[in-house]
Amino acid sequence: MKFIYFVLVLLLFNCSSKSESQIDSFETDKSEILNVLKTQEDAWNNYDLEGFMQGYWKNDSLKFYGSRGLTKGWENTLNNYKKGYPTKAESGTLNFVINDISKIEGDNYWVMGEYHLKREVGDADGVFIIIFKKINGEWKIIADMSC
Repeated sequence: MKFIYFVLVLLLFNCSSKSESQIDSFETDKSEILNVLKTQEDAWNNYDLEGFMQGYWKNDSLKFYGSRGLTKGWENTLNNYKKGYPTKAESGTLNFVINDISKIEGDNYWVMGEYHLKREVGDADGVFIIIFKKINGEWKIIADMSC
């Protein structure tokens, strides 16, 4: 009987420490992802579109899906931002509202949220879902659907 009790306690300890480790990992990942988004907000609000794009995977396989359809590639996405927001008056002040961050699997998360632009030319609001992947130790957006 003592052996069964010992095994049960050992299993309980192992299960709880795995859960704590997974929770700690999720919280760390979430914090790092939120930092990327905060850095993007700051860059946008300084009308630094190249700085804003540092949160994206600098690769031709990056996918952005918005009102103009599907855009593939980092450079093409940057060019679309430059066309759509040619001046500070059009870009305005960005505020993200994050509604959910969920792990997909491995080093992949989705983030669901809202964006709010306060602008001289009229405010703009919308929603997004972005996919983050840890690449070379950094969290990068590999796919973005914003509308």
